[in-house]
Amino acid sequence: MADEKDLENTIIIELKDGNVEIALLPDVAPKHVERMKTLARAGSYDNVCFHRVIDGFMAQTGDVANGNMEKDFNIRMAGTGGSEHPDVPAEFSKLPHDRGTIGAARSANPDSANSQFFINFSDNAFLNGQYTVYGRVTSGMEHVDKIARGEPPMNPDRMISMKVAADA
Repeated sequence: MADEKDLENTIIIELKDGNVEIALLPDVAPKHVERMKTLARAGSYDNVCFHRVIDGFMAQTGDVANGNMEKDFNIRMAGTGGSEHPDVPAEFSKLPHDRGTIGAARSANPDSANSQFFINFSDNAFLNGQYTVYGRVTSGMEHVDKIARGEPPMNPDRMISMKVAADA
């Protein structure tokens, strides 16, 4: 069946308002896709906050070193860390940073992506060719739209859990 989901490359993020499904793009950015699945399967993204949420732009999360519930005192540090794995080299493509796409967050070094990612609230063409696109929200974008704004938000929303659909 052509419509059947690729469960191995589908991510389910549980947010306070409901689930968000993301179709990963292994043909476009295999290393970024593999990293997200590895960290999701390890439970590394569970309880990690959205530490940078800019209205009309994007919601950033994924700091598995500083953004989890057990380390609330580190909330001001969220956004500065990654995982225990090495950084992932850029996998730029022609895919645009449209509403609902998942982009790899990084420092000024294009090859510094690790665990952090962002979900675009709107079409952000100025990011095209500068940040790796490796997924797209296929359902639940209305829940992403409700994430608390701020840098960091006063009471940040968190990913309750993140799972690979094949494992759910």
